[in-house]
Amino acid sequence: MGSGQASLPSVKLDNVAVIRGNRIILQGFSLTAGAGDIIWIRGANGSGKSTLLRTIAGLLPHASGHMQMKGNIALSDENLGLDSNLPLEKALAFWANMDGANADSRYNALTAMDLTALSDVPVRFLSSGQRRRASLARVIASGAGLWLLDEPYNGLDSANCARLDNALLRHAASGGIALVAAHQSPSINVADSILLDQSRKAA
Repeated sequence: MGSGQASLPSVKLDNVAVIRGNRIILQGFSLTAGAGDIIWIRGANGSGKSTLLRTIAGLLPHASGHMQMKGNIALSDENLGLDSNLPLEKALAFWANMDGANADSRYNALTAMDLTALSDVPVRFLSSGQRRRASLARVIASGAGLWLLDEPYNGLDSANCARLDNALLRHAASGGIALVAAHQSPSINVADSILLDQSRKAA
């Protein structure tokens, strides 16, 4: 989990603006994160949390400012990104193999999110909470240095919230970075907590 990076991951955004549909979603946004940092991004619906993560992931363009990232990136959001017809373990294996991860990484990811008992269950039969955990396991198994997690606690019970907390702490301890967009306050020590609100956007 981040330990296989050729160099330590880093993120630097300087005065970034993002426009979608002729509407300014983010304006003048800056952020710096280094190896071992967990950054908590909070804000109401529509404040730009998902847009920010998708922009960092390279899925959305930024209109102005500068962005610089080092290290591989893994994103978990509302899009599961797993073949619904495959058993969970095989669906995870497809992406893990693409990322160059080994079988141990896949097994450790399943274990981390308490999914080993569901390894042979087709993805389409998973509940919403199990699908969320599967999405997180995909990120864990990727070996990426930079995790982008969009509302990762949604649909998780207290035991699985604790499992995610532990996974985040292990990732940070191994030199990884996690940017966590979540409504709730962090339950673990974080390097920074950023509130996205109207002051970061155009009036």
